[in-house]
Amino acid sequence: MLVLPTLRQLQFFQALARRRSFSKAAADCLVSQSTLSSAIKELEAALGRQLVDRSTRAFALTPAGEETAARAAPILAMAEDLARSAAERNPLEGPFRLGVIPTIAPFLLPKVAQRLKAAYPKLKLYLREDLTAALAERLAAGLLDAAVLAFPYPLAGAETIDIGEDPFWLAAPRNHPLIARRSLKIADLEGENLLLLEDGHCLRDHAIEACRLRRPEAAAAFGATSLFTLAQMAEAGLGPTLLPEMAVKSGLAEAAGLKARRFASPAPVRKIGLGWRKGSGRRDEAEAIAAVFREALARNGREEKQSGRPAAKRAASPP
Repeated sequence: MLVLPTLRQLQFFQALARRRSFSKAAADCLVSQSTLSSAIKELEAALGRQLVDRSTRAFALTPAGEETAARAAPILAMAEDLARSAAERNPLEGPFRLGVIPTIAPFLLPKVAQRLKAAYPKLKLYLREDLTAALAERLAAGLLDAAVLAFPYPLAGAETIDIGEDPFWLAAPRNHPLIARRSLKIADLEGENLLLLEDGHCLRDHAIEACRLRRPEAAAAFGATSLFTLAQMAEAGLGPTLLPEMAVKSGLAEAAGLKARRFASPAPVRKIGLGWRKGSGRRDEAEAIAAVFREALARNGREEKQSGRPAAKRAASPP
């Protein structure tokens, strides 16, 4: 009979693969280091393969260990989803792992986190800020419970709910010719060398698609790694850029010395939504979190306008 690894062994091994340290993994699993080490050896015996490279001082998994970690992630995610769906508890109590992309996190998360804490005092919210592809991978692997992303984006095995639309604005130095136009249209971008985020950021792809920039040369050959850097590059005269409305209303353009202009209707937009794994039993919680993000998106910028202090000026560091 084939000997199967236990879920407990896989949980310990996943913690080890994630933390890259026996002591840290043991602390996460609330067991002694010797207990965790014994479980890993039992798992290696059950699988008949060495998973941890013990020949070097620095921690490393063997190729078989890397493969096992990748295969174990969806198994544990399904087991956790089963246990969670069968448990009777109120929504948003206990840990919830939420991913948010960098072009949303600094503008909405401060408001959302405060409102979630007030509405759900027993919630333990663990936040992960990363690029879309990385968040989608962690969501599929069960390392996240939900993720706030910009769509369209293919999320395999996930359900999604809309949060709202986030229009793009043109941002440029105050003396730029486009700023002086009475009515700014998408067609006015023709011939402009737009500054955008570098490849790998979904906001770049969404901006190109929303503004129908079919020419490769329409976007500058170099890009920024964050919206904060992008605004500074535009202020230096390297070209106009496109900023999402949530960033503009949070004071990013103003803090960088830029003038931001709306586009005439139909304005280019990106759609914001929240995704979670099918069958995870997280629908009610996902809908509750999406509702708080939806409210924050609708109200974004009002508090900063009243206080007279743009949020971007108060940001400690770029994402």
